[in-house]
Amino acid sequence: MTLGVGIVGSGFIARFHILAWQAVRGADITAICSSNTQTAAELAELTRRLGLGDPRIHTDPAELARDRAVDAIWLCSPNHVRVEQVAAIAGEVTAGRAELAGIACEKPLARNLREAREVVRLVEEAGLRHGYLENQIFAPALQRGRQILWERAAREAGAPYLVRASEEHSGPHRAWFWDPTRQGGGVLSDMMCHTMEVTRKLLSRPGDPVQLTPRAVSAQIASLKWTQPRYADELLATYDGAVDYRRAPAEDYARAQVTYDAADGRRVVAEATTSWSYVGPGLRITCEVLGPEYSLEWNTLSSEARLFIGRTLERGQEAGEDLIEKQNAETGLMPVLADEAFTYGYTHEDRHMVEAFSSGRQPDESFHDGLAVTELLMAAYRSAETGRLVHLPDEAADLEGFVPAVAQGTWDPNALPGRIVSSAEQPAAVDGQAGTGGLP
Repeated sequence: MTLGVGIVGSGFIARFHILAWQAVRGADITAICSSNTQTAAELAELTRRLGLGDPRIHTDPAELARDRAVDAIWLCSPNHVRVEQVAAIAGEVTAGRAELAGIACEKPLARNLREAREVVRLVEEAGLRHGYLENQIFAPALQRGRQILWERAAREAGAPYLVRASEEHSGPHRAWFWDPTRQGGGVLSDMMCHTMEVTRKLLSRPGDPVQLTPRAVSAQIASLKWTQPRYADELLATYDGAVDYRRAPAEDYARAQVTYDAADGRRVVAEATTSWSYVGPGLRITCEVLGPEYSLEWNTLSSEARLFIGRTLERGQEAGEDLIEKQNAETGLMPVLADEAFTYGYTHEDRHMVEAFSSGRQPDESFHDGLAVTELLMAAYRSAETGRLVHLPDEAADLEGFVPAVAQGTWDPNALPGRIVSSAEQPAAVDGQAGTGGLP
């Protein structure tokens, strides 16, 4: 049986999944659901051109769920409609109007812990299998490195005790990503969900459940670039007034440290750094694992091929992303990734979800992983706001209804940790000076 997959969303990440689908067997893209019918039609045409299916266009997730050609759904839509769309899909299944083998959801699972718990409740009450689309843990280099590390090095010398991970680029593609209320925050919400989950999994033996208990989380956030007047004005112009970082900024830099207790009683540490203020060839993802007698490193910019384009060819070069995601230059020495969807893990991720749903089993990466990550993100925001360690599980109850000041639109990037002001009180950025709220 060929699994029919409907995709909710028609933006940047949905296109990445379509490109990854070229290496996925046993499933076709049969429908695309989006409020933007133009981008949905463009994505459908790309799907047909690649021979991956002949998708119908829907504008309502409930209607998509009822489509008899759809057996599973990939949620790739903006964060602020996540609960609403899951409720619509799960409601159709619960009412008996739809039959689905499963639902997969892009990161992050939700904007805060309350929303994440509601998403999990909805799918489980509907009896739906669920997969959390965290691509980086499926990156082939990390999967293979993790396997060898645990089978050879950790077996002899002991388990790893420190993991560092970072993801950095120059900023998102769409206005809603920049909007802290719709997205749920800034770069911490948008990208630290990757690094939090990658570090959890690298500290855990492949094939085993994660047996790490978070004990303490510390974090700092800052707006280093995009609240500077020049760049705030650039955002305002680029997005036709929809993104105003003088009025409602989000962090473009975040750093966090999580201390865990492992099942054997060891204390282990994960460090995560994310940035929308990195200007280099393009998206940079790095990971480092340290153990008693070994280490593992991964850097996506250390590519197998590099291309140099001289300055005389600068004229006529159109800006694009034909070499690497979030590309910042068209000339000079540039890394070339042969297949970004493969390198970043989308191909293996989609293949795993298809195989799990087709065989009637729960994917290895589930909404419960997304929920665990959301709790860590909220603890990180709490730490950044208060300027102190957040202890778990002692303070877990405080996170249940917590919505970060950034996500409320009340964050002042120039305030010291521990002081949150209303948007009416929030001062404008000082000329030539970025805010550094949350840094010691």
